[in-house]
Amino acid sequence: MIKINRNKFYVVVLVLLGIGFMFGRGMVQAKSETYNDLAVFGQALDLIERNYVENPDSRELIHGAIRGMLQSLDPHSSFMAERAFKEMNMDIRGEFQGVGIQIGMKESQLTVISPIDDTPAYRAGLAAGDKILRVDDFWTKDLSIEEAVDKMRGPKGTPVRLLIMRQGWDKPKDFTIIRDVIKVQSVKSRMIDSEIGYAKITNFQGNTLNELKRAFIKLNAEGMKQLVLDMRNNPGGMLDSSVDVSGLFLPDKSLVVYIQGRNAADRRDYLSSGSPLFRDHPVVVLVNAGSASASEIVAGALQDSRRAVVVGTQTFGKGSVQTVFPLDGGVGMRLTTAKYYTPKGRSIQNVGITPDIEVKLPVVKEPKDGDAAHVVLREKDLQGHLKNDKVKEDHKKEMPGGEEALTLEVVPKDEKDDTQLQKAIELLKSGDIFKQVPRAEKSVK
Repeated sequence: MIKINRNKFYVVVLVLLGIGFMFGRGMVQAKSETYNDLAVFGQALDLIERNYVENPDSRELIHGAIRGMLQSLDPHSSFMAERAFKEMNMDIRGEFQGVGIQIGMKESQLTVISPIDDTPAYRAGLAAGDKILRVDDFWTKDLSIEEAVDKMRGPKGTPVRLLIMRQGWDKPKDFTIIRDVIKVQSVKSRMIDSEIGYAKITNFQGNTLNELKRAFIKLNAEGMKQLVLDMRNNPGGMLDSSVDVSGLFLPDKSLVVYIQGRNAADRRDYLSSGSPLFRDHPVVVLVNAGSASASEIVAGALQDSRRAVVVGTQTFGKGSVQTVFPLDGGVGMRLTTAKYYTPKGRSIQNVGITPDIEVKLPVVKEPKDGDAAHVVLREKDLQGHLKNDKVKEDHKKEMPGGEEALTLEVVPKDEKDDTQLQKAIELLKSGDIFKQVPRAEKSVK
């Protein structure tokens, strides 16, 4: 019989249960089976520390256990190492130190979703769809997304080596990339013609509202009377930022989104506030498979209120809310705490926002220089995704190596070739953007 070090076991119990005690609404009485499972964990930890071939780091063992525990929940709950937790505030401000790529898991392989324009990764030639096999000396098959991000980030001026495999190559290639401060401008704008303005939101950060306000003031001064709001390939960001942006289009105190936790009493409504800068002008919203999370909240709010016509393809379908909790030792965890719903009660989890008018983008194996490419990947494709409580899930899966295994959805650099943008312009010039759109369906109860 193995004798368990009881003092060590009690420490482990306190470490693990302390998370719930610190952040819960009250003291939660654990079930007896939970204590039994913790006893097994304590036994395993004791065996590792006494018998492993090398002297293990107890802190790393505990962190690894928490990391694995969170990974078993859903794709968006994760452990945050010390550096990632410290850099979280930089992300909110719209800057970080790293190489400048968006990554995700595609068929269990770390994949470049899209390089960010004018960053070290973009200049080095990384492209959407590239498989990242190794980061420095660490094979990515052994890393979570959070761990891979943490290893690619680092101080400005320091190198990181990425082993990349691209479709069509005979063998992988090494890329040595020098890290830099990546500043992400969340709003880009211009006039399309004398009356139609264009604003692209790349992600939702702490400064997105002010950036969009400045863009609107500038565009209004240039004669804007109609707007194309482009949120294609926008991976999301801060919930509050999406509510603030929606408030620029909606009357004061309009319901933008509500979130629902485990219990019915946990519902929280998010209302628009302030004076809309764009209350009356016609708006067309552009979305695609790369539009996720906060961008889906904005699209859903404007669609439900018939404030805008949504054009494009089905969005990503991330309908969950993550809360960041600090843990002792300067680390933290990102935990899925609620699902969100559009004003009419729609859950977009695994489903996404269905555009009012579907206009498909070109799907290619290899993008042209200058085109914005995004890997076709949605929430329903992620292992361990949460279910949608409003609709029956389609359990049909794409076969590995199938037609969509490495397909890229392309937003052409030349706006004349951009069929979605051209449709938006056509609608705005028609005089009634809703004439091609059926009346909105009733709320889902």
